[in-house]
Amino acid sequence: MDEPDVAARHIPVLLDRCLDLLAPAVQTAGAVLVDATLGMGGHTEGALSRFPDLRVIGIDRDPQAIALAGRRLTRFGDRFTSVQAVYDEIPDVLDRLALGPVQGILMDLGVSSLQLDETDRGFSYSQDAPLDMRMEAGGTGPTAADVLATYDEAALARVLREYGEEKFARRIAGAIVRARQVEPLTRTGQLVDLVRAAVPAAARVTGGHPAKRTFQALRIEVNTELETLARALPAAVDRLAVGGRIVVESYHSLEDRLVKRTFAAGAQSSAPLGLPVESPEHAPYLRLVTRGAEQADEVELARNPRSASVRLRAAERVRPTPAHLLTGRAA
Repeated sequence: MDEPDVAARHIPVLLDRCLDLLAPAVQTAGAVLVDATLGMGGHTEGALSRFPDLRVIGIDRDPQAIALAGRRLTRFGDRFTSVQAVYDEIPDVLDRLALGPVQGILMDLGVSSLQLDETDRGFSYSQDAPLDMRMEAGGTGPTAADVLATYDEAALARVLREYGEEKFARRIAGAIVRARQVEPLTRTGQLVDLVRAAVPAAARVTGGHPAKRTFQALRIEVNTELETLARALPAAVDRLAVGGRIVVESYHSLEDRLVKRTFAAGAQSSAPLGLPVESPEHAPYLRLVTRGAEQADEVELARNPRSASVRLRAAERVRPTPAHLLTGRAA
């Protein structure tokens, strides 16, 4: 796939708004932005084009994404550096590059356009494909098919309920266990048919595709997305310079809840209730830049239907962070 094909396939969600939010922190000479979810490089391309003195470190766990984005961004030379890693490894990546606190961090969470569009990755319920769902192309970890084959009914129901917020989790889990006794579930088409049959007819009329929540839950489980995000958010904040900004785009309530909780914890005093004077170490270390979670407007939705579920939050670091409040080290 060449560069024009990549650019045509990938429309970055809320690109201008993300760049506007990052601008006060990254438009100065020598600024560094970490694009923690590089994907096909659309957000990074926008940032490098808009801010001529900016350097971007692009992180992605998918080697295919690294290769495609690298070709797309080659014209920016050494202003762009790609690293294959998971975004909870931000501190390690920056240490290896001998970089200190950075001015910006961007996270565009969830499954990427590349992964959705590549049929054989198994992320889409609209096309028949192997039940893979690993974000690392050709990875070695368990696939979605492995989860369906090895988890017992209670564990499957828990995954569907907690990660897919699926109210028919028990029915679907039971159907999976019965079906795999007849033949292995190895294709997305098999799973779609199974879920459709397990969900009551009345519930299939509203709420989108009946398999949407099941596919989301399996993807999250296979890639340990929520556990990784829970580690990544405080680690990212820890590596922000004072005055630096973090912008996060989430696509379901479970992700957004983690982002909201992390930002809220940093934006409020940690002083015990009733303390007459707040000491400096208890003062907030983040300032919320957005009011709640922003959503795509009608213009964005018309341009990019994949922005329908986005929730965007941003925060700015206002002081060094005490080591005991974060998972990384204090800056």
